[in-house]
Amino acid sequence: MTGERDDPASSAPRPETIRLAAVDGDTVPRRGLKAVLESNVISHERLPMLEVVCERMVRNFATSMRNLTSDAIDVNLEAITSVRFGDFMGNMALPSLFGVFQVKPWESYGVVTVDAGLIYAIVDALLGGRGGTRTQPAEARSFTTIEMSLVSRVVQMALDDLASAFEEIAAVTMGLERMESSPRFAAIAEPSNAAAVASYSVSMEGGGGVFSILLPYATIEPVRDKLLQRFMGEKLGRDHIWSAHMASELYNTEVTVDVVLGEKMMSLREVRSLVVGQTIALSHSPEDALHVHCGGVPLGRAHIGQRSSNIAIRMATDISKGYPK
Repeated sequence: MTGERDDPASSAPRPETIRLAAVDGDTVPRRGLKAVLESNVISHERLPMLEVVCERMVRNFATSMRNLTSDAIDVNLEAITSVRFGDFMGNMALPSLFGVFQVKPWESYGVVTVDAGLIYAIVDALLGGRGGTRTQPAEARSFTTIEMSLVSRVVQMALDDLASAFEEIAAVTMGLERMESSPRFAAIAEPSNAAAVASYSVSMEGGGGVFSILLPYATIEPVRDKLLQRFMGEKLGRDHIWSAHMASELYNTEVTVDVVLGEKMMSLREVRSLVVGQTIALSHSPEDALHVHCGGVPLGRAHIGQRSSNIAIRMATDISKGYPK
């Protein structure tokens, strides 16, 4: 007798994944000008210093998590991308938590998103879980007050570490205002607004997940010029130690200084007829100042004389003020 057998894997309960686009029923394809304006492809200038800030946050947050949980924590920066605010929030898999925070000196807002895997790993670690392989609940459910409180603590810690990484750019304070379980209640910008997203993966003993920090470009506009700078050395911005070393080496460079006794226009016939012992009369008197050059660049004028049985010159102009006209 033949018959279909039930696949145990297919009958096992799976975590429910809900996407905001499916909830809204937005399945109509975009066309024409609307498709261009709402395209997922964002073209935005690269911000090298923002990448440095996000890299520095990795070290800060990893240390903070190890101190908080006493576990072996591995934090990695997965990517820094430019997205549209609405597209990113709409593609977040639920259940997730959304932390709305304010950057107080700039009077602007940002969002921290935490996926379910990291939420359960944080709760398990802070409540003294047994470790090992941590599993998520089979069915999607709302988070309890205790779970949201524990995650809020970790999110605020991450914001403090991000603010610390921003110190060399600007002194900022980032404060968590509220935690939401729906992306609709964390809408801090228009859906079409561009934003920078830094995604981090966190690996803990037997579990982990991903959290992302979303900063609309309007939020970081006050420090945009500084974020456009390139990273040099270990410090942010200008490296004063390297600059001092370069200046010292340049000042010790040896150059050739030429003193021009005079110039005279001669025909090629006269030049070819020059012989040893012939005198060439110049249009300068012994008291006139001579021209001083370095590498073909005029530096100033000087008087010729003698010092310690050597021919010497005494500068008649200040070369720091440029060649006199």
